[in-house]
Amino acid sequence: MSVKGGLWLSDGRGYNKGHILLARLRKKSMQDIETRYQESLDFLYSFIDYSLKRNFRNAAEKFNLERMRHFMSLLGDPQKDYGVIHVAGTKGKGSVSSMCASVLKAQGYHTGLYTSPHMIDFTERIRVNGEEISHADLVALVDDLRSVTEAVPEITTFELTTALAFLYFSRRQVDYAVFEVGLGGRLDATNIVDPIVGVITSISYDHTKILGDTLSEIAGEKGGIIKPGRPVVVAPQKEEARLKLEQIAAEHNAPLIQVGRDYLFAADSHSLSGQTFLVWTPDEQTMVDEFIESGGRHIWSPLRFHLPLLGYHQVENAATAFAALKTAEKFGVTLSQRAYQEGFARVAWPGRLEVLRRNPPVVVDSAHNRYSALRLRQAMDDYFPGLPIVLVFGASEDKDVSGMFQELLPRVRQVITTQSVHPRAFDAGKLVDMVHRSGRAAKAIVPVEAALAEALREAGDEAVVLIAGSVFIAAAARELLAGREKAAAG
Repeated sequence: MSVKGGLWLSDGRGYNKGHILLARLRKKSMQDIETRYQESLDFLYSFIDYSLKRNFRNAAEKFNLERMRHFMSLLGDPQKDYGVIHVAGTKGKGSVSSMCASVLKAQGYHTGLYTSPHMIDFTERIRVNGEEISHADLVALVDDLRSVTEAVPEITTFELTTALAFLYFSRRQVDYAVFEVGLGGRLDATNIVDPIVGVITSISYDHTKILGDTLSEIAGEKGGIIKPGRPVVVAPQKEEARLKLEQIAAEHNAPLIQVGRDYLFAADSHSLSGQTFLVWTPDEQTMVDEFIESGGRHIWSPLRFHLPLLGYHQVENAATAFAALKTAEKFGVTLSQRAYQEGFARVAWPGRLEVLRRNPPVVVDSAHNRYSALRLRQAMDDYFPGLPIVLVFGASEDKDVSGMFQELLPRVRQVITTQSVHPRAFDAGKLVDMVHRSGRAAKAIVPVEAALAEALREAGDEAVVLIAGSVFIAAAARELLAGREKAAAG
């Protein structure tokens, strides 16, 4: 018999040839999409991509928000179709962004999340309700952008990527979107939004050739996201950065909410499965005092949340996200206590103090400046006290490798340097020379797969393997270990 014009055919023995035909058609369609997806990525990367440049010195003068505004106007300004939380900072901005998006999603809002860079697949940068944009949708969006790019000379890869997110979230009719700044803030492509609330996470030294050599200069660039009259939530900062942000906020008549002053927080408990933290307002301090003095047995207690992300710095990030969302509530965003509890408990942000294996312990982290390396070392002391560490380290050329080594090397037993395939990857042999000057043993092993294998052999059953130094090294290690686990299970 036949069904639907002869597509479903039977050979009389119950064997359905139509299933084979459909399977072949689907396979061919998927192959076509994957081919076009790679072509779309090639198109995006055919434009100026400063993330691949070895020398950033002349890059700053190329950044131009008017170019981005013009480009988006040609697309109908889709970034105006939904509410935005805009997040800048040196460290923690991705974590804070993912936390905000997770809580919004838990409330039932259709929520977009834009972050960078990606770890494995480009589509990780653009998500709706936690799901990455599909390859097919990205292909379709790139096709829509191709003709428009001709009208905007010198458009960059990151500007195009940001435009994709703006457009995709509009077409998916999101209620709210959280946008992580790519670099700096003042001249970043995301900074054409008019946000419900701006957020500035911890500021430290990074990208100094573009952003400046002092914390005040860097804070000036990060504070460029502060909009007239719009509230800005600021994470705990060193005084130099804090004063600059306060100055910018005052100049823009923007309400400034400081975490650690307007919202207080404390770590509660932690294990390799996650941690809990407390958060309260200054008005509640007397009750918090009584709660503390009672050993936690007081009838009242501050808000307590569970967080699957490890490290005290994530408590600070979570308190910042909480303050940002509470501020957003004053501007029409409705959030229940359940949404906060569920959103924090379910947040995912891989490659950040992530325990990939417990026995023997293997930890991967994306720390790539001195401050984040310090936080990483402190976290390793908290979670693996007394255990020796074998460090697999790779970095980009423009990073403060010396500063990172000053924080990490006193805690490690052995260093294995490596490098990713990224054009800006620091030479593994030169990294060994730097380690040796600090009096630690080191060897260079490339590629990352071989470096990881040697680290596991060196660690045996007595040491922790720690992979750190860059997002690219962290991503490679995660993918390799996931492949090994899958092969072992299969």
